[in-house]
Amino acid sequence: MRKVLIAGALLLAGTAASVAVGAARDDTPNPVASRWLAIGEQALDAKHPVDAIDAFEAALAVDPKSAPAFIGIARAYDAQALPGRAIRYYREALALQPNDLGALEGQGKAMIARGATARARVNLDRIKTLCKGECPAAKRLEMALAAPPLPVLHPIASNEPTKPVVTKD
Repeated sequence: MRKVLIAGALLLAGTAASVAVGAARDDTPNPVASRWLAIGEQALDAKHPVDAIDAFEAALAVDPKSAPAFIGIARAYDAQALPGRAIRYYREALALQPNDLGALEGQGKAMIARGATARARVNLDRIKTLCKGECPAAKRLEMALAAPPLPVLHPIASNEPTKPVVTKD
């Protein structure tokens, strides 16, 4: 399914690019990319992060400068408990929109999950600088920083082969 989504997005991107040849980039949302973003959001809401990533990547194929698509991919990686990958995509979004409070908050929370609380505090300071007054993003990140760290769980490795369970009917 992933290849079909990306192939369709690339086909649509080629069509959109041929229409916009020579046109200057503006902030008008691309309707095809917007549709892929909506599909990605629906997949995230339905707790299907892999499908969401596919849709957000399709949006990026249509509009490579889509900060919401990078944020969506980061949120999908957050949903899969992969904070390192999430940080990378939040960074891409912040390169396009440095003052995006959601991206700063999300990246800060992903940094906390990786144990980089000092870097998360830098994001918190930036959010506080951008917000003049009441700021829910700052409060949520402060709460995440104040929470005790979660223990890191490692799978137990065993050299013993697993034995099949035999039941009698």
